[in-house]
Amino acid sequence: MKTIDELLAEGVAGRRVFVRADLNVPLANGDITDDGRIRAVLPTIAKLAEAGARVVVASHLGRPKGAPDPAFSLAPAAARLGELLGAEVAFATDTVGASAKETVAALADGRVAVLENLRFNAGETSKDDAERGAFADQLAELADVYVGDGFGAVHRKHASVFDLPARLPHAAGYLIATEVGVLKKLTADVKRPYVVVLGGAKVSDKLAVIDELLGKADRILIGGGMAYTFLYAKGHEVGISLLQKDQVDVVKEYMERAAKTGVELVLPVDVLVSAEFPDLKGKTPAVFETVDADGIPADKEGLDIGPKTRELYASKIADAETVFWNGPVGVFEHPDYAGGTTAVAQALVDSRAFTVVGGGDSAAAVRTLGFDENAFGHISTGGGASLEYLEGKTLPGLAALEG
Repeated sequence: MKTIDELLAEGVAGRRVFVRADLNVPLANGDITDDGRIRAVLPTIAKLAEAGARVVVASHLGRPKGAPDPAFSLAPAAARLGELLGAEVAFATDTVGASAKETVAALADGRVAVLENLRFNAGETSKDDAERGAFADQLAELADVYVGDGFGAVHRKHASVFDLPARLPHAAGYLIATEVGVLKKLTADVKRPYVVVLGGAKVSDKLAVIDELLGKADRILIGGGMAYTFLYAKGHEVGISLLQKDQVDVVKEYMERAAKTGVELVLPVDVLVSAEFPDLKGKTPAVFETVDADGIPADKEGLDIGPKTRELYASKIADAETVFWNGPVGVFEHPDYAGGTTAVAQALVDSRAFTVVGGGDSAAAVRTLGFDENAFGHISTGGGASLEYLEGKTLPGLAALEG
């Protein structure tokens, strides 16, 4: 995989460099609530601009239906990028149309432009190779060189991620190089004990990575909504908690494998339960109680791990040399149910381990709960991409950059 430093050594002054970034930031009423992904790609964009390139930045945001939708415009991200760069950033109001062509043509050396949301064009995400390729051909007309730096999208076989690099000289940006380097530390020559913390809502989202990690991790700590399928598989009542009954047999098999292979699979011993899901907008105080994990009332749902579980999980992390965490262990968006996720984050901070926060909601939680990002070894920008890499899958965006 060619590096951006190799590309810079060849010279990029005056060349149009297409940077596939991941500016898929969360928005609330048009305002960015977490600019972590923009800051993550900043070193690549700034270095290219400094070297005199004409930088064309492209990304997706959200899931528009292949047509323009003002709710998913990248305009706020372009404005924030300009603030972080300390320089004006031009914005094209389309992807490959008149505005894009005019905006790119007007770029001076060392300047930056952002194209509108790539997913406003159906060709970006099309499963039809010809349709996707046709869109990639149009994007290629806007550039001389391609730099892939949108790690959060490399597990997608999309036009700007997979097809475009085949049409241009290409290299990996600093973010992708960093992300891949970190993930290699989790898959090869891992320092032990290796502890994995998995949370989130659905166990089905994590089955493949659990399957892979059962042969690699020393301990797997389970939390979040997915924990209730494990508790149910153990024969416990879970009330109205999140439960995927169709996955119970698979979970039972994983629990048996863990016992046979000596992998410590750790489940909650107590949980916070309530008869109703909390108000996440007004954040009005919740009515809840703490119960043992085998004593969840039939009319209540689990919404966070309890104090005994927080202590247990912290103790399981304390002596680790490597920790990977993906998924909050409770409804952290509400202050009454943020204690478990806060405890896990604090345990990572307090440990001597190389700690990796696996993107997505975990990364959002770390920032929302006020932790210093520098207190962790690495905060990934791609939760889905990180998981698929750990599952051993070939990621289309990385394969394209290696080609």
